[in-house]
Amino acid sequence: MITVNSDGKIMVRRCLVTLRPFRLFVLGIGFFTLCFLMTSLGGQFSARRLGDSPFTVHTEVIGALESRVVLRKMSDLLELMVKRMDTMVRLENGSEFHRGDEGHAVDRFSPGAKLMEKIQAIAQNVSDIAVKVDQILRNSVLHSKVSEGQRDQCEVPNDPKYPDCSGKVEWMHARWTSDPCYAFFGVDGTECSFLIYLSEVEWFCPLMPWRNQTAALPAPKPLPKVQAAFRSNLSHLLELIGSGKESLIFMKKRIKQLAAHWALAAQRLEAKLKGARRDQKQILIHIGFLTEESGDVFSPRVLKGGPLGEMVQWADILAVLFVLGHNLRITVSLKELQSNLGVPPGRGSCPLTVPLPFDLIYTDYHGLQQMKQHMGLSFKKYRCRFRVIDTFGTEPAYNHEEYATLHGYRTNWGYWNFNPKQFMTMFPHTPDNSFMGFVSEELNSTEKQLIKNNKASNMAVVYGKEASIWKGKEKFLGILNKYMEIHGTVYYETQRPPEVPAFVKNHGLLPQQEFQQLLRKAKLFIGFGFPYEGPAPLEAIANGCIFLQSRFSPPHSSLNHEFFRGKPTSREVFSQHPYAENFIGKPHVWTVDYNNSEEFEAAIKAIMRIQVDPYLPYEYTCEGMLERIYAYIQHQDFCATRAPSPLVAPPQPARAPTALTPNATHLVWPYNASLGLEAWPPVHSLQGWLAETGRTCTDTCLDRGLICEPSFFNFLNTPDAFLKLNVTCDRTESEMNHLYPAFAQLGQECYLQKEPILFSCAGSNTKYRRLCPCRDFQKGQVALCQDCL
Repeated sequence: MITVNSDGKIMVRRCLVTLRPFRLFVLGIGFFTLCFLMTSLGGQFSARRLGDSPFTVHTEVIGALESRVVLRKMSDLLELMVKRMDTMVRLENGSEFHRGDEGHAVDRFSPGAKLMEKIQAIAQNVSDIAVKVDQILRNSVLHSKVSEGQRDQCEVPNDPKYPDCSGKVEWMHARWTSDPCYAFFGVDGTECSFLIYLSEVEWFCPLMPWRNQTAALPAPKPLPKVQAAFRSNLSHLLELIGSGKESLIFMKKRIKQLAAHWALAAQRLEAKLKGARRDQKQILIHIGFLTEESGDVFSPRVLKGGPLGEMVQWADILAVLFVLGHNLRITVSLKELQSNLGVPPGRGSCPLTVPLPFDLIYTDYHGLQQMKQHMGLSFKKYRCRFRVIDTFGTEPAYNHEEYATLHGYRTNWGYWNFNPKQFMTMFPHTPDNSFMGFVSEELNSTEKQLIKNNKASNMAVVYGKEASIWKGKEKFLGILNKYMEIHGTVYYETQRPPEVPAFVKNHGLLPQQEFQQLLRKAKLFIGFGFPYEGPAPLEAIANGCIFLQSRFSPPHSSLNHEFFRGKPTSREVFSQHPYAENFIGKPHVWTVDYNNSEEFEAAIKAIMRIQVDPYLPYEYTCEGMLERIYAYIQHQDFCATRAPSPLVAPPQPARAPTALTPNATHLVWPYNASLGLEAWPPVHSLQGWLAETGRTCTDTCLDRGLICEPSFFNFLNTPDAFLKLNVTCDRTESEMNHLYPAFAQLGQECYLQKEPILFSCAGSNTKYRRLCPCRDFQKGQVALCQDCL
């Protein structure tokens, strides 16, 4: 008996040892089952979590149907295991029974039997869970079919407030797969997904009533306003600019060179403003022409004589905005731009994922095009915040897309439908745009006297770093060589450029400071007609040089010169540097006909006999530029809703409070007038003049020592203005034309402007006498009127 009992215990132990791997296996199966159930069922409920698209459940339900099949297979596998283990135990029990007494058979409460019961229980639990999952999934599928039926029943609302809704839905049906950004926002091809997108992401359709509780969250509250403070330490700005491109290195060097001047300018402006409070702006600066996507042809040419004017201006813009105390974000790559704007993944058809976090965006035409391609409808929504750095200017006739297309003004660079003042030029040649400018280094009285004492009486420096500029200029150089020693700064790598005559002393490409030292010794800085309107002539004049340039006859323009062809302006350029000719003039600037050898030589002789002091217009000093941009940021708001134009309702006589001057030649605006108090520039600086036939408003105002101010057109765009100027109008019409308001003498017809962004100082026609708004300006600061700061 004792032997039998001992053998039975040994057999049970063997059975348990044999079953130990099954314990681990069953434990693993149980853990896996639990995880699987949590994943499967959790996925069903997570499909309904707040913020998810309501039209993504169907896919997850199908995935769960597959999980039900897996659960059933697991249950079947466990049942099969139980049967096989039961057979094994029976065999073991049978052999034990034959070897011993019946009374000593394995008890049903032994560990082996208990393990069998646990396995059977797990199998039963898995089977029960599979049944419950099956019920849940059936209900989920039924619910999804009901929801899907509701979605299929979505109808396009007929709301007069949203006239484009149905057309946009049709477009989405045909094109929603053309850009992955639509799927990113939850579009899945159903009617409801289109309507949800067009009402909550875009704004072409009204919000769906059943989406009120899950509609897009309200825009986050704006950050509390921070007061801007002037900065004098520019080290953080240099960090923001970064490195890696020769163009950026050049800009940082320039900022360092002028750091002391910027600090002094900030102190002077701060004192002038007497502690006036101003908000700090969040500003994005995207220099598009330096991105790889635009080709970045400038960076590789910085050290090879390439044009530096754009980089000079951008360096100064960065310095101004930073010194004024604003918060800057600087990008020179498309990837950085997309990240800062919140561009959704895709091809740029959809709006931004977040409200635009910037108050202002400074960019160029390349950057503007890049943002239009990637911002979707957000580009139109936020276009009032753009400021476009535009060297040669954009006239209103080219800016208005419909008008430009209909009247032959469409170019590759125009038709943006901006307020023309959003374009910012290098020189104040286009009053329709804002004058951004750049700076030249201002000399103190000691430095000016030192330059005068060290000037060479017969030294000339040629304006032109590229050898191509010298080609065909042997005649002029030969005449000049009779009177002066000629110096050049033409780039070359190994051999002297053949275009440069042997009698010219070529220094090669010089760093900026060495170039300035050369200008401080020279008497004459001479241009050969190109490049147009660069910063170098102003730097030369600021260092005590006389600038000699060519007069163009006929004037260069987009109609007759390849360089200007395609640019969004009809401006005629009468010399290489019109600003120097018109705003500085003799004795610092001489403009002659280079095709007339006698006139050219006479000018050289006259220049040899005179001396000039270094001169720099105030608007090109650090203080002048800082003052100007401060005024723009404080007063130019192209997002504000303007008072309705007189054209909204039929104009009424004597509505505008303009009055005639005592000699009855032009209109003025009384100081005590209540209308126009919020206008900037202040409307009391307005003078209304009737131009002669065929004259532009720009020239009409300049002839009277004034500047054309397009923001004042709206105050003159009334029949009352013509009446007070004693102009008899037999008929008055309102039309879209960049020359209006104007008077046609033939037929005694008066024309008013119908489209405000077409108000233009530029343009003329022999048929019309234009009604022109002029204003005064500060000495040396044409961008600002006497009371503009």
